Amino acid sequence: MSDDKIRDALKMMPYGFYAFTTKSGADVNAMVVNWVSQMSYAPRLIAVGIQKSCYSHGLVSAGGVFGLNIFLQADSDAIMPVTSGRAKKPDKMDAAEYSAAPETGVPVLAGAAAYIECKVTQIVDVSGDHDIIVGEAINAEIIKEGAPPDMLSLTELGWSYAG
Repeated sequence: MSDDKIRDALKMMPYGFYAFTTKSGADVNAMVVNWVSQMSYAPRLIAVGIQKSCYSHGLVSAGGVFGLNIFLQADSDAIMPVTSGRAKKPDKMDAAEYSAAPETGVPVLAGAAAYIECKVTQIVDVSGDHDIIVGEAINAEIIKEGAPPDMLSLTELGWSYAG
């Protein structure tokens, strides 16, 4: 425990670990995210917290679409190539193995158990260092069966992105 009890409490919350993929014109990117939640049943809306300064923020703002790639714990190695940001690894998508999703063209990473394609409905500036990207789910595919306990999360990786 530290002297920052809010940070300590936030680090106790479980978070999934996903690949957020974007496209604008011919430019594509993938980055890892964990602040993700379904926000509505009708329409089916997904909210993702994205740092304002990241490369994908500009792409999703310009392109208006994103994908959420979901991984099984057993396939954690498949998401690792996209854990570095474009500033550190500008050519990461050249080495990434992916295909284009049928409705939006966003990358579907090899090894993903499922993906959801979304059209952006709004970008919410919450006056912090992240914005909330809200998208309506327009297509999805299950590639490998799994249940919530089988899905990759920060807990299994021993990582934390909270506080």
